[in-house]
Amino acid sequence: MRVQIRAAFDTDMPAILDVVLSAFGNEQGQEIADLIIDLLKDRSAQPVISLVATANDRVVGHVLFTRTRLKQSLQIFSSAILAPLSVHANYQNQGIGGQLIRGGLNQLKAMGVGLVFVLGHPGYYPKYGFVPAGTRGFEAPYPIPPEHADAWMVQELQPGMIGSVLGQVECADTLNDPKHWRE
Repeated sequence: MRVQIRAAFDTDMPAILDVVLSAFGNEQGQEIADLIIDLLKDRSAQPVISLVATANDRVVGHVLFTRTRLKQSLQIFSSAILAPLSVHANYQNQGIGGQLIRGGLNQLKAMGVGLVFVLGHPGYYPKYGFVPAGTRGFEAPYPIPPEHADAWMVQELQPGMIGSVLGQVECADTLNDPKHWRE
């Protein structure tokens, strides 16, 4: 199976929503689908990188990166958050999520983005260069319980960012809601 990563088109939205529902089930999937729709409309999320993975001309995965900023930082730099990442249930465990992550990170790096954050599985995202963010001076928008602290992660795309900036991350208005920050 040959997988291609490309920018998502507006016409991909029904397929993206199908992927999300397949990946997360109807209840959680619908919440994540609504989040994607709202983030794509949210001006405070811009610029957005929305990528799909296709196999045999079928959308089988999706990732979204949106703008963030650090509240307490006086330095001006660009940062983003990876949320959400979805792979259709029939295509999971085949490396598609990793291809989507790498594709997005490469685009963000080329755009000059310095840091990328994610709240995700601490056994998965470190494979792609993410490290715990809290211990490096980056607070999540809402408190992360200590038992899940390693799920809040960061990746440095521009050398020297970690250690020279710190503060609380502020996401796009849509994502800056406590319901998106619970386990």
